Amino acid sequence: MPAKYITRSTNNLPMGGLRAALFFDKGGGMERIGFIGQLDRVLIWTGVLIGGAMLAFMTVFGTLNVIVMRKLMNAPVRGAEDLMILSLVILVAIAIPFGGRVGAHIEIEILESRMSPWFAQWSMFVVRLICGALMLLMAWELVIAGQNATKFGETTQQLLISYEPFYYLLAVCVAVYALVCASDAVQLARTGKIVQIPMGDEL
Repeated sequence: MPAKYITRSTNNLPMGGLRAALFFDKGGGMERIGFIGQLDRVLIWTGVLIGGAMLAFMTVFGTLNVIVMRKLMNAPVRGAEDLMILSLVILVAIAIPFGGRVGAHIEIEILESRMSPWFAQWSMFVVRLICGALMLLMAWELVIAGQNATKFGETTQQLLISYEPFYYLLAVCVAVYALVCASDAVQLARTGKIVQIPMGDEL
C-alpha cells in the first residue's frame, strides 16, 4: 500500500490521503516532487529508529534507576540524570524536523479565514522562507556554540560528558527543519497546498 499524505490547503480544498509520494494535479496530469518524498522517508525512519530507541531507553532506564536501584537497593546509578537529559536532547532534536512535516508545530491562523486564497497562499510562502532563513541562522549559531563548548567547559554535572556533539546534532536537525520549510515553500509556490505526513490512523 503506498504511503499516504494529508494536505493543508489555502483554498479549503483538502486532498487528504489521495496522493502517494507527493503527486500533485497539474493540467489534468500528475507531477511528482521526488525529493520531498525522499526527505519524508528519512524523517520517518529516523524518528522511528532513533526517537523510538531514545524513548525506550528513557522509559526502561528511568524506571530501573528510580524504582529498583533507588527505592529498593538505595544505590541509584551515578550519572543517571545526565544520561536522561542527553537522551531527551536527542529526542527533541529528532522531533524538530519531523514535527514540521507532520504539522505538530503550533501555528496561529486566526486571520487566514479572512484572507483571500491568493493572499493566504503567498503569505504562508513568505513565512516559510523567513522561517527557513532563521533556522539556518540558528543552526550556524549552534555550530559555533559546539565549537566553544569544550573551551568553556560545558559538560554534564556528574559524568562530565561534553555538550559539543549535542550542539552539532541540534545544528543538523535545525538545518533539516530549514529544508522542511523550503519544501513547504516549494509546494505552496507550485500547488498552493502543503502536503504533510499524516499521523494516527491515516498513516
